[in-house]
Amino acid sequence: MAEEQELLQLELLCKQLYETADANLRTEAEKALVSFANSPDCLSKCQLLLERGNSPYAQLLAATTLTKLVSRPNVTLPLEQRIDIRNYVLGYLASRPKLVHYVLQALVQLFARITKLGWFDIQDKDYVFRNVITDVTKFIQSGSTQHVMIGVQLLSQLVCEMNQVSEADSSRSLTKHRKIASSFRDLQLFEIFQLSCELLQTAAGNIKSMDFSDDSQHGLISHALRLAHNCLTFDFIGTSTDETADDLCTVQIPTGWRSAFLDGATMELFFSLYSSLPPSLSSIALSCLVQIASVRRSLFNNTERAKFLNELVTGVRNILENPQALSDPSNYHEFCRLLARLKTNYQLGELVKVTNYPELIKRIAEFTVTSLRQMWQFAPNSVHYLLSLWQKMVASMPYVKANEPHLLETYTPEIFKAYTMSRLESVTVVIKDGLEDPLEDQGMINQQLDQLSTIGRCEYEKTCGLLVQLFDEAAQRYQEAINSGTQGVEITIQEGRLSWLVYIIGAVIGGRISFASTDDHDAMDGELACRVLQLMNLVDSRIAQYACEKLDLAILSFFEQFRKIYVGDQVPKMSKVYRRLSEVLGLNDESMVLSVFIGKIITNLKYWARSEQITWKTLQLLNDLSVGYSSVRKLVKLDAVQFVLSNHTNEHFPFLGLNANNRSFADMRCRTTFYTALARLLMVDLREDDEDKFEEFMVPLTSAFESVGTMLTNMDTPQKEEEAKRAVVGLARDLRGVAFAFNTKTSYMMFFDWIYPSYTPILHRAIEVWYHDPAVTTPVLKLMAELAQSRSQRLLFDVSSPNGYLLFREVSKVIDSYGSRILTIGEVPKDQVYTMKYP
Repeated sequence: MAEEQELLQLELLCKQLYETADANLRTEAEKALVSFANSPDCLSKCQLLLERGNSPYAQLLAATTLTKLVSRPNVTLPLEQRIDIRNYVLGYLASRPKLVHYVLQALVQLFARITKLGWFDIQDKDYVFRNVITDVTKFIQSGSTQHVMIGVQLLSQLVCEMNQVSEADSSRSLTKHRKIASSFRDLQLFEIFQLSCELLQTAAGNIKSMDFSDDSQHGLISHALRLAHNCLTFDFIGTSTDETADDLCTVQIPTGWRSAFLDGATMELFFSLYSSLPPSLSSIALSCLVQIASVRRSLFNNTERAKFLNELVTGVRNILENPQALSDPSNYHEFCRLLARLKTNYQLGELVKVTNYPELIKRIAEFTVTSLRQMWQFAPNSVHYLLSLWQKMVASMPYVKANEPHLLETYTPEIFKAYTMSRLESVTVVIKDGLEDPLEDQGMINQQLDQLSTIGRCEYEKTCGLLVQLFDEAAQRYQEAINSGTQGVEITIQEGRLSWLVYIIGAVIGGRISFASTDDHDAMDGELACRVLQLMNLVDSRIAQYACEKLDLAILSFFEQFRKIYVGDQVPKMSKVYRRLSEVLGLNDESMVLSVFIGKIITNLKYWARSEQITWKTLQLLNDLSVGYSSVRKLVKLDAVQFVLSNHTNEHFPFLGLNANNRSFADMRCRTTFYTALARLLMVDLREDDEDKFEEFMVPLTSAFESVGTMLTNMDTPQKEEEAKRAVVGLARDLRGVAFAFNTKTSYMMFFDWIYPSYTPILHRAIEVWYHDPAVTTPVLKLMAELAQSRSQRLLFDVSSPNGYLLFREVSKVIDSYGSRILTIGEVPKDQVYTMKYP
């Protein structure tokens, strides 16, 4: 009777854990179930729950608890007990084929985990956990669809478990995980893959008679496809590849698998399944084909590889000729991945030799153009793979030694035009329909433009001609809208179109580094650069009254690309870019172009103080300019730069002012970048006897330190305390930038003599007052860490100098002051752990 009561109580706790909306009740149930999982008789109670529990939640609890029990790293269940659990699970699944899906999955997970962890366990000279295929075949040969599905799920989950480092492996040796995975790969993985192909082959022969609205039939094909996919995505050589690096993935199929790929039957099977299955399943077949297309080249000799590629391309061409199924987003995405893998794994010289290559490249181009013009809104992530394909094709052009024409010069201008026009057309759609604006996704923009930069340099005359025409049209309409005083939608549309064109112009100029260029190409770059700079002048003339953040970000992106290519020591002095800039804008040399850069930087820092994104990009540009040897020496001679070095205050650069209380402390991080760049510029002509020059530069920071010292003694209101806190944070970030840039012994000692002993007590005081606030302690501690960093051996003090001891004492005082106080805080709430403990 007590046993029945206990089971009822456990079922009630499970229901409270999974169903109740009361957070307190759920927390109490969770605590009680954790105690249950740690109880000595947990194992027997789990079995009772599985046998006699009336709730699926109780069955789920039993399965997950058993999985935790067998996964414990420090307490291993006896071998006989683990064998009993495994056999019990198989028997339980066989007798209850219609379990709730989450209970079924939990039991399948238990089987996979216990099999993996016991892979090398021996009983009576037998590896008792390796009888996987024998045991699972009983399910598959039963004739029942439900049992076959369970058998496939058991194998599929086992392959996944063997392939990944699970929580159970995290506290164990990674070497042991790889030893188990390698043994499984060598002994059973290929047999499992063949079994999945046999099941799919049988299904392919019966597809016309199958009812895919029947969950069991649909589920069986789905699980069989996923089993094949799991086998093909296995980490065969233990490299633990980063799944985000999709384009770099090569499937390292073992040599023993050659037979599955030489005769073409495997590939034909999956192409057949794609063409005959509904979209909910055909996308998985395409995923398998993506892996098959990525099989390592060395698996074949040259003749076999050519035959394999021909079969692959034939299947791709058939899909392009009958593209109806590609209207499904999943199919479309996987097919784009498949196209990208063609070039990832095969050379352009091999592709041009395939049967009917001209027809193939024509259809791929047509598909790409259609996709770029129509799918930007629905499948932006898929477009990435198409651009990747064309980027790699174009980049390979110089290395093609085959006599067959690659025809890329015919189709790449069409691809480039389609992308550009799709971006321009998207502006109107986004504004009028209120859609998510691609211009706000900087990650996507950078990725796609990086790919487009190479594509655009092929047939560059056509690229430049198109951009000049489109830019002139958009600029004229923009000018007319400004002159007529037009506001609202029309001018916003023109700003969006110009933003895209400026981004694309910057990208194609940046693409010069990866493509053979001529003087004529440099002249074309000059034509494009002149137009962007003229637009910048127009935009900046109105910035005090009206400004467009997206357009300014695009201009900054252009500057960054132009700087990489045409500013620095490697640029030919007579480059036709500068000739064209001189003819149109009077910018005769690099120094004059640098003055334009600095002018734009100063303008942005003055008028865009409240835009963190523009401030960051502007300061990054300034920082990049301060690194190059040639350009930085030209920069410091400019009057504008000397002005900045003498006037770096919030009066001239508002972002340096005390941020309003509703602004985040994180907004101040850009100040470090600003002062790093300024200090580098100062160091160009800073000599050991230039202390006056150094003191002049530090005047604003000296005033700030003295002001902070006064604030710390007068914090009688919350408002004054907040003001003091923000002053400390801003100053610490400023000084860290200076300390980072002063990487010579001379400059570092000037800075050290300035900050010690006059101002280090203020930093100590800030730590004492706000030790509990990481927004203050983190920048102060980072400043002290930077002071102690012997960057470029700048801390090599003279033998008679006490500075090393003094520095050690100051850093130690800060650590001691912070450490002794932080220990008094006590337990940190869960929602603040990251902020408080890991800043």
